[in-house]
Amino acid sequence: MDRLSNTVRPYAWGSTTAIPELLGTAPTGEPQAEMWMGAHPGAPSRLTRPAATGSAGPASSSAGPATGSAGPATGSAGPATGEQTLTDVIDADPERELGSATVRTFGPRLPFLLKLLAAGAPLSLQVHPDLGQAQRGYANEERRGVPLDAPHRTYKDANHKPELICALTPFDGLCGFRRPAEAADLIAALGVDSLKPYVDLLRASPEDRALREVLTAILTADPDEMTHTVAEAAEAAERLGGAHAPYAQIAHHYPGDPGVIAAMLLNHVQLQPGEAMFLGAGVPHAYLDGLGVEIMANSDNVLRCGLTPKHIDVPELLRIVRFEATEPAVLRPEAAPTGEELYETPVDEFRLSRYVLPPGGAPVDLTAATPQILLCTAGAPRAGQLALAPGESVFVPADETVEVAGTGTLFRATVVV
Repeated sequence: MDRLSNTVRPYAWGSTTAIPELLGTAPTGEPQAEMWMGAHPGAPSRLTRPAATGSAGPASSSAGPATGSAGPATGSAGPATGEQTLTDVIDADPERELGSATVRTFGPRLPFLLKLLAAGAPLSLQVHPDLGQAQRGYANEERRGVPLDAPHRTYKDANHKPELICALTPFDGLCGFRRPAEAADLIAALGVDSLKPYVDLLRASPEDRALREVLTAILTADPDEMTHTVAEAAEAAERLGGAHAPYAQIAHHYPGDPGVIAAMLLNHVQLQPGEAMFLGAGVPHAYLDGLGVEIMANSDNVLRCGLTPKHIDVPELLRIVRFEATEPAVLRPEAAPTGEELYETPVDEFRLSRYVLPPGGAPVDLTAATPQILLCTAGAPRAGQLALAPGESVFVPADETVEVAGTGTLFRATVVV
């Protein structure tokens, strides 16, 4: 197996302290939003093997600078002898690294991306397409010649992006639409005259039509009028507190953004450490605050609804969003006799579980016919001969023997084949 060196992404919404505290490093004062573990071309993990194994060339230029990189093999002086990206290692011999079943099912690439996610401010309000929508949308933009790096490009690849977030600290988020009547009550309590038409729509129309009409109206409203409306709503939310407090905080970070009003249509979810939330296709969501382990299908496809200066493709967004009220399901892991605590999801691209290793416990065999990434989040466990500290991770190729032992918490990411 291989110890991974991983890149930390400095997105503006990231916490300045959460990831450094987990890693035991000093904060830089800059936001540290996500630490990526996997073979995504945007920031692939790096590892060191003998130069004769795999492709020993330099890391792909698409990886960008290793800003805030975590782990012992980081640095900006270029790859050492034998240092490679995980992408290069897999490309050199997919069946050896991923196993024949994984390659047969998902192709010659790692199907998932694992992250540490640390939100210090709200992320953009967003949805993800299903697989068919992603394939059609990507093909359409390719056919029209829209550059992949164009600001108005919607589909970065032809894959869907289901995801799971598991809280390491208390974690706040938004997930799925509220019942329209509940959203109407929340918005009406603000006492903002310009929001009354939305309240009337939410109370009068069938659920799916009400949600569609109100979200459409919010996203297509006159920008100057919406800026004034959001300011009034934020002032009222601050004054009311309670159920309105999250929206006052969102408005503090995104003054005048129509996403502040759109966010009131969604369920507010608070996760405790160890609890998780699954986000499927078409479900609007946003993360607000907290540190968690996130896993997703290996895709960049995001359609934004608000809380962002980035492009919002309103017609495509309205085509992708599932306009149905849901009760957000908080997932708790299901324990097996082996000590594995599994977070069940309806997708095959990833499988996330947790091992809480007690003092004096027997080693646990994690050998599998699929590729794995093991992430330590507490204690000092061992994976094979590699000692791990919080925030450190290893890649385990398919069929490679691996036992974990010691004391601490490990998250295990793999696939279902």
